[in-house]
Amino acid sequence: MAIAPTPIVPAGACDTHIHVYDPRFALAPTAASAAPLAASVDDYRAVKARLGLTRTVIVQPSVYGTDNSCTLEGIAALGADVTRGVAVVDDRVTDAELERLTACGMRGARFLMMPGGAIPWAMLDSVAAKVQAIGWHVQFQTDGRTLPEHQAQIRSWSGRIVIDHNGKFLEPVDVDSEAFRTLLSLVDTGRVWVKLSAPYETSKTGAPAYEDVSRLARALVKHAPERMLWATNWPHPGQNPRPDDAALLDILADWAPDEAVRQRILVDNPAEVYGF
Repeated sequence: MAIAPTPIVPAGACDTHIHVYDPRFALAPTAASAAPLAASVDDYRAVKARLGLTRTVIVQPSVYGTDNSCTLEGIAALGADVTRGVAVVDDRVTDAELERLTACGMRGARFLMMPGGAIPWAMLDSVAAKVQAIGWHVQFQTDGRTLPEHQAQIRSWSGRIVIDHNGKFLEPVDVDSEAFRTLLSLVDTGRVWVKLSAPYETSKTGAPAYEDVSRLARALVKHAPERMLWATNWPHPGQNPRPDDAALLDILADWAPDEAVRQRILVDNPAEVYGF
């Protein structure tokens, strides 16, 4: 029997980063790898129930490029009252399409600056301006070690920005490094949030504690708990075996040992960012 996480999860808790995959949908030309055979809404419902979560944000998988159909189906299936989405759109997206996507629950545009990402660097500013003008945020992922060279561009985007996976330092850095201090300075703008998620993607010390990434997560929580979000990153693309979702939620109790702070990270902050 699957074991539930140890911490008591507050009502309204949100998982701010999952993906849904369905073999009915074609891979984009930009896809860097094949999609998992399936990671359905029904599969995720079991995860959601096990963890005691109320709300979910489905993030458009990179493998589907700018065809957001699978993600939109997932939002509708999980329930638009408790589910939001992050889309991938390029600079050709029309105002009418953005209006349609918003009505369907989309609240952000994903900029994945890693292999398989569909939006090139040269397009980011125009897309950011277009989506932030309608109240969406930009969800940004790159190797966190390069944040110092990209921070001027990030700061130029006028609206909200969400940075993935504890900053996604592909080689975990020290808390006093220039790259991590840059991340903190971006958070200090008041417009930047960070997802406390997927430590297994970058950790070199590994499970169960992921200590090299955990020290960064603890520092982020201490610095600005009001700008932190949490996510499973289910179904953990590229991971075999997959990490245990309850164990990942347990780690949040180490990163944020204060119950009131966890309430903020799990409930209040995502409600603000995603409009629940």
